[in-house]
Amino acid sequence: MITLDLAQGDDVHREEMRVGLDEPYRTVLGHSRDEIGHYYQMVLLDADARSRFEELFGDPDEDHQAAPDRHHSAGTPEWWRQDFVSSSATMHPAEDFAETFAHYLHIRDTVDTAAAFATAPAGSTLHSVLPGDVGFDRLIESWLPLTWALNQINRSMGHPDLYPFGLPERVLEKIRFVHNLVLPG
Repeated sequence: MITLDLAQGDDVHREEMRVGLDEPYRTVLGHSRDEIGHYYQMVLLDADARSRFEELFGDPDEDHQAAPDRHHSAGTPEWWRQDFVSSSATMHPAEDFAETFAHYLHIRDTVDTAAAFATAPAGSTLHSVLPGDVGFDRLIESWLPLTWALNQINRSMGHPDLYPFGLPERVLEKIRFVHNLVLPG
């Protein structure tokens, strides 16, 4: 069952949650994409992909009910930025996958929008076939300079970074895995 907290539509409530959970970013769209990631994990993760999933994310059969309590009592590991796209991704392999999937959707949608306005290569849109590692590499080659520019524009206007996340190699490996699940070949 996938649920969305409708109270997150309220800016004040959502900001209180973001600060309370020590998150750099929280939107209803981001939460929706995370929940979609949970669904797609069930749909896309077959026996062929399971071993690679476990190498990258861990055992998805770990007790998912105990994970939030453990996470909130123990806290986020200090080293989380090396291996995870967000602090909440450290909770459980399913959360890690869902957060990674959400970031994949952020990347695809933002690059597609930028391409529609001629600020990213036209060949990087959702209408372009970008399967496999070559497609992923092209997508990231469009994404990184775009986010750097957008973050600088936001800073120029006195706003926080539009995309306040780092993408170390381990996180890029995980996003590549998602890309190859969604667009095999």
